[in-house]
Amino acid sequence: MTRKERVLFISQEITPYLPESHIGKIGRQLPQGIQERGREIRTFMPRFGCVNERRNQLHEVIRLSGMNLIIDDNDHPLIIKVASIQSARMQVYFIDNDEYFLRKFTTHDKDNKLFKDNDERLVFFCRGVLETVKKLNWTPDVIHCHGWMTSLIPLLIKKVYHEDPVFESARVVYSVYNDGFKGSLDKKLSAKLRMDGMSDEDVALFADPTHAGLTGAALRYADAVVKGDGNLDPKLAELLTNFEGPLLGSHDQENYVDAYSSFYDEVLATEGLLAD
Repeated sequence: MTRKERVLFISQEITPYLPESHIGKIGRQLPQGIQERGREIRTFMPRFGCVNERRNQLHEVIRLSGMNLIIDDNDHPLIIKVASIQSARMQVYFIDNDEYFLRKFTTHDKDNKLFKDNDERLVFFCRGVLETVKKLNWTPDVIHCHGWMTSLIPLLIKKVYHEDPVFESARVVYSVYNDGFKGSLDKKLSAKLRMDGMSDEDVALFADPTHAGLTGAALRYADAVVKGDGNLDPKLAELLTNFEGPLLGSHDQENYVDAYSSFYDEVLATEGLLAD
């Protein structure tokens, strides 16, 4: 019997765990819709400190926790939690770490300033998702990324995890949104990305850790792109015009699940997508 196609959703925000947003609503509704159309799904997001664990009934998955991720020569314990959206028969996995995610805000502090360690939080989240999926031994056919905190995923898949049996055939789809931020992440981000499989050219992509810079780096190694917002910031729109792979335009709330599902079919059927 042929197994169902599998889609891994990695989202910076998912409703109802965070206040409602465009990305959050897609992070909630799209996986359910794709599951209802016959595909297997797994869904991940950061366990920001403002996620109410008691109300949302999060609990730690001991068998998946316990790994340490090394970032900038420091060990950081990886904690995995899970919650269920009963009405959708859908589980959401949360990437957690007390140092990075215990604070009661998402990416900005109470004065709306970017957290200084957002670069390391991005690295920890992206690597934490992929290491957890490896532990689950769940082989995705499509990996769909939502939000700038997922911007490292395409590079990791193509340069670090490309020979891993779990990810070697995965196609990476990156959605581009107007989820920008003012300023820049730590300029040392590219240096902190140094790991086996990455060249100077690869890490140099993250030398400009502005929102547009992160988006451009993600698109360099994505197999396909979705225009997540109708009227994108001009810098982002320009990046899309230079993308040469499959691209899906924005769709309204009524038909976007079907459009995305058909787009996954297109991406999986297209030969020669994997970036080198």
